[in-house]
Amino acid sequence: MADLDIKNLTRQHLKVRAGLSFAKVTEEVLPGWDISLVFVGPTKALELNKKLRGKSYIPNVLSYKVGNKSGEIFICLSEASKQASNFNLAPSTFHLYLFIHGLLHLKGWAHGAKMKQCEQKLLAHVTKNSNRH
Repeated sequence: MADLDIKNLTRQHLKVRAGLSFAKVTEEVLPGWDISLVFVGPTKALELNKKLRGKSYIPNVLSYKVGNKSGEIFICLSEASKQASNFNLAPSTFHLYLFIHGLLHLKGWAHGAKMKQCEQKLLAHVTKNSNRH
């Protein structure tokens, strides 16, 4: 069973129910993994992107392994919320999409058509099932 720890280091409010979707998709993509999901602001996201990737822009999501079956995913809420409409998604749904994106990177997947197709399939599956409750 996957273990998911969620922290919000921003002042933005998160839907509590969304945590169930994050846990469900974690179990589906990386069963048995320990995942830390941290919501950060733009300053922290930029700092992490410079430190971890040598990039000087504010990312919407960052992910990296910290052990054999453990990883961290950082989502910049303000950046993601600004970009959600470009994907025709509500901000909370886009946050879940970015989380899925990060999980697939932890699994070893690279950007491409296969990754995008899997992201969309997982998002549809998780949001469909969470709307039933």
